[in-house]
Amino acid sequence: MSALPNRSAEPRMSDYDAEKAGFRLEVPEDFNPVIDIVEKWAAEAPDDLALVSLDGEGGVVAEQTVADLALESRRAARALLDAGVGKGDRVFIMLPRVPAWYMAMLGAIRIGAVVMPAPNMLTPRDIGYRLRVSEASVAITDGSGAERLDAVTEELPGLRLKIAWGGGGEGWLDLDQMLDSAGDGEVPEAPTVSADPMIIFFTSGTVSYPKMVRQPVSYGLGHATTARFWHDLRPGDRHWTVSDTGWAKAAWGGLFGQWHERATVVQVALGRPDADTVLSIVSKGEITSFCAPPTLYRLIVQGDFTKHDLSKLRHCTSAGEPLNPEVIRAWADGTGGLTVYDGYGQSETVAMVANYRCLPVRPGSMGKPMPGWNVDVFDDEGARCDDDVVGNIAIRLDGPRPVGLFDEYVGDDEANAKSFRNGLYYSGDKAWRDGDGYLWFEGRDDDVITSSAYRIGPFEVESALVEHEAVVEAAVVGKDDPERTQIVCAFVILAEGHEGNAALAKELQDFAKNLTAPYKYPREIHFVDELPKTISGKIRRSELRDQLRAGDFD
Repeated sequence: MSALPNRSAEPRMSDYDAEKAGFRLEVPEDFNPVIDIVEKWAAEAPDDLALVSLDGEGGVVAEQTVADLALESRRAARALLDAGVGKGDRVFIMLPRVPAWYMAMLGAIRIGAVVMPAPNMLTPRDIGYRLRVSEASVAITDGSGAERLDAVTEELPGLRLKIAWGGGGEGWLDLDQMLDSAGDGEVPEAPTVSADPMIIFFTSGTVSYPKMVRQPVSYGLGHATTARFWHDLRPGDRHWTVSDTGWAKAAWGGLFGQWHERATVVQVALGRPDADTVLSIVSKGEITSFCAPPTLYRLIVQGDFTKHDLSKLRHCTSAGEPLNPEVIRAWADGTGGLTVYDGYGQSETVAMVANYRCLPVRPGSMGKPMPGWNVDVFDDEGARCDDDVVGNIAIRLDGPRPVGLFDEYVGDDEANAKSFRNGLYYSGDKAWRDGDGYLWFEGRDDDVITSSAYRIGPFEVESALVEHEAVVEAAVVGKDDPERTQIVCAFVILAEGHEGNAALAKELQDFAKNLTAPYKYPREIHFVDELPKTISGKIRRSELRDQLRAGDFD
């Protein structure tokens, strides 16, 4: 294993303009990332450390070499095949940050099944929705997840196989027992091609339940650019991305891209984070590359950096929304001069815009387009906007399709038509470009709420609130918040006979928290007599946001 790189290491990309002009990621037609990245690495350097799993205090749970990881992928693949899982089956995976998550993901991907990672906080309602609309035939979770899933099993006639890590009770197969029975050996391969479906992410929308974002097998190679150019990784690095396993960010920071660059992935079963715990884990885990949402950076800079040895840390990244200059300065002061490099992308993409070590960082800017990605600012008719003019962040599709761009929103023709038009993919976000080609994020083109790095669709929260007997109608928007970026704010019209007061507000908050995931509940509720609407009856959430910013509800 190569030595840990130091802070003076040259950046992986030394000349942005040359790399942007000449780079192209080539994906073989016959491709499977488990075989072509993990197994290939294992054959060449089996003792290299590939995955480190830590507990919430930074204690080592498991250390796995790439040979270990390849072995576990074979065992899991054999176990799934023995249980009747095959190529194209949709596999719902809801596991915490433990080695078993990787076993399930790699085993399923290896045999050509389509994985659907899910956050661990999902309620039975959320679980049932995802399993129904995806027509999942297999579910893999832990004991807690098994209890929640069993609450909706009768509504899921297509679910034919339930697998639990750590035991799930009656009707559940035990994942560890399946792996032990399968053992090692040859895996009957069902060859995948780069265009086959590999993973489905659920991403929040504004007027519907979460959409299904389908990524092809080539996505397994797409994050090579994320890891190489944005994370600046090389062999020997230890990279930690702070993310729940159910979010696309977990794939950004820990699934194939980092291994393609021969770096070690570190996952941490982090509970409610505090500055001292995070800094302690960075130190004890000898983290060299760290990626976290802006919310966490804002928390960490309030801690005492002098208590921790951060000398191994050499590169830091963030995504979600731009960090303000004060946090960037405080981070640099605490870490001995390290810069936080912002990046931008979606569940629909890999990192497609970023700041890089070879370019000066302009605080507040998203950076410049990723090599291999033709990203720019366009108007609604597909014309390129002039410098300093706000428009749509979009990707040109008239050249080679960038590796890591999703195939489609599954079963949603309207969303596909809206996103793919004028020879472009419209991201749904707004930005402007300065005269030097840096992009500056302006805001969402829709009403999705970003709160503590979570993306929350207002429709999901509104649907939960109106199930309460006291609620006739509800509208949910994001309210600007210095700590969380936004908080979920609800406007509620009450049924006759109910009085809007603090007690009812608390009752509605608890009701929503129990019916949806805890991070979605409205932290602020306003009782109103009417809601602003368009002529067609759609709620004007932008007007509600404007009223909040004007202080009308203070």
